[in-house]
Amino acid sequence: MINADPSELDKFSQLAHRWWDPTSEFKPLHEINPLRLEWIDRLAALPGKKVLDIGCGGGILAEAMAGKGADVTGIDLSDKALGVARLHLLESGCKVDYRKTSAEELADAEAGTFDVVTCMEMLEHVPDPSSVVAACAALVKPGGHVFFSTINRNPKAYLFAVIGAEYVLKMLPKGTHEYAKFIKPSDLSRWAVSVGLPPDELIGMSYNPLTQRYSLGADTSVNYLMHTVRVA
Repeated sequence: MINADPSELDKFSQLAHRWWDPTSEFKPLHEINPLRLEWIDRLAALPGKKVLDIGCGGGILAEAMAGKGADVTGIDLSDKALGVARLHLLESGCKVDYRKTSAEELADAEAGTFDVVTCMEMLEHVPDPSSVVAACAALVKPGGHVFFSTINRNPKAYLFAVIGAEYVLKMLPKGTHEYAKFIKPSDLSRWAVSVGLPPDELIGMSYNPLTQRYSLGADTSVNYLMHTVRVA
């Protein structure tokens, strides 16, 4: 059984044609992408690395990592998102190997293949996030890097990520996130440690509605990112 929620796939498939429009529902992804890219590159030195982007969607992060000189594979289960991602390569000239498969399926076929694995803004959209974490551990080489980003589960996260972002500021379509699927850092850390991915760095990502800018910092109460290194 594939670890995916059909309603979640349908939700993003319906918006796939707007993935590369920086003024669309995907505007937040465009705005946070430089921060994510710089953080990943600082810790993993992307040039020349074999990288896997899980839940790549339309390819915003995958293309950016390829632009840094990485050999990137992007996987997703949405045909429409992958179609948009492949079309955009014709415009950008980047090289990314896009495939329709799940993390678990690829782990069975290509275990220990990648120097870097990224799984960003994806865990909160699948039925069993711990299974994806285990697949990430299987896919990365010993000593390799795995990066996660997701949303904390607490009242503040609900207020900011759901009420604020979807209903007040209208940065995201209503129904983008389900509070019950949010993940506490302690739970993500526990899953990661259990499969040989001890966390190396945990940082927060915050949005300032006055300046309309995102920043990385110590506040992990809403959005957060985690860097892990596969035990050799």
